[in-house]
Amino acid sequence: MTASTPHNRIALVTGAGSGIGLGCARALVADGWRVVYTGRRAEALAAAIAAAGDPWGDIGERAIAVPSDVGDEASVAALFNTITQRFGRLDLLFNNAGVSLPVQTPDELDAATWRRAVDTNLNGAFFCLSQAFKLMRAQSPMGGRIINNGSISAHAPRPGSIAYTATKHAISGLTRAAALDGRAFDIAVGQIDIGNVASDMTERMAKGVPQADGSIKPEARMALQSVVDSFMTMARLPLDANVLFMTVMATKMPFVGRG
Repeated sequence: MTASTPHNRIALVTGAGSGIGLGCARALVADGWRVVYTGRRAEALAAAIAAAGDPWGDIGERAIAVPSDVGDEASVAALFNTITQRFGRLDLLFNNAGVSLPVQTPDELDAATWRRAVDTNLNGAFFCLSQAFKLMRAQSPMGGRIINNGSISAHAPRPGSIAYTATKHAISGLTRAAALDGRAFDIAVGQIDIGNVASDMTERMAKGVPQADGSIKPEARMALQSVVDSFMTMARLPLDANVLFMTVMATKMPFVGRG
């Protein structure tokens, strides 16, 4: 469902060049938001904006690409400086950017790979959240919403995923602490935990992935649109209401009985 008229609230989506970020950014544009797409690849951001179409006749003003590396504090500061100069405020941050890693046991995981996961999945989320707090506190009217992309791995790990799982558990702590700290400034912070979205990246799940009992089994997946619809439910809430945690998952995936 799209808005009948654009409301022009400002949203920032990290990792907007593909997958969940692309789908949610496109839905925000269709819902009447002005959306800043960010990610490391400028060409992917441009393609994502083109895919959003032109629902209001002003796509060049409604969706803009600002390449950045969320794991780099200076790059994030420059991103938010651009948002401040261009729009003067931010109403929604979707902290979506993240990296997945090869299946490895702790002894196989090298320090560089560990740091890559922490830099993007955790530090990147914090740098963006910190800058969003700074802007949302200062703007008038004050406040805004931050949605962190967690994972079902924030609750239970997959085999061989120690770095990814550790960062996603940390995101849950980030969400809880920021939700508490945001109360005084009308900043609502929540988290969406997602399991098994159908995409090229999860094609292997349909063929078979390691299970906690050591077996290899295929897993059910769900359509991206189900995630987008869930995200939009959170994004559209007034600031006096908050979904602190939402889990959206393929109904038949083995998450509930994992382990």
